[in-house]
Amino acid sequence: MVHIKRAYDAASRGDGTRILVDRLWPRGLKKEEVNVAKWMKELGPSTELRKSFGHDPAHWKEFCKRYKAELRRPEAREMLKEISKAAARGAVTLVYSAKDEEHNQAVVISEVLGAQRDTSPRKSLKV
Repeated sequence: MVHIKRAYDAASRGDGTRILVDRLWPRGLKKEEVNVAKWMKELGPSTELRKSFGHDPAHWKEFCKRYKAELRRPEAREMLKEISKAAARGAVTLVYSAKDEEHNQAVVISEVLGAQRDTSPRKSLKV
């Protein structure tokens, strides 16, 4: 099971393995406050994409399209596989720092991982 949660929200037992998926560390928070098992900084959107999106919902469709293309990179695919394996063992929470809970990279990653679970293990990761 994959959940998503803001870095500024308190961790809870049900979160399971918490993985930060931002390229930048959450502003104003210390490591112990974020309470993540891993920081997959390279899984976050590229600086160029992050800046062009600007967390503007009007740019959401374009952001999703371009971010999914970034998630096709071999190193991103490996990180997605790692998250998927962890989720097969128990709960995983993708942690992000954006204020908008509906328009952020964790939503896209969760969607991609959901699509991955719908394919057979022999098929490649679909992004």
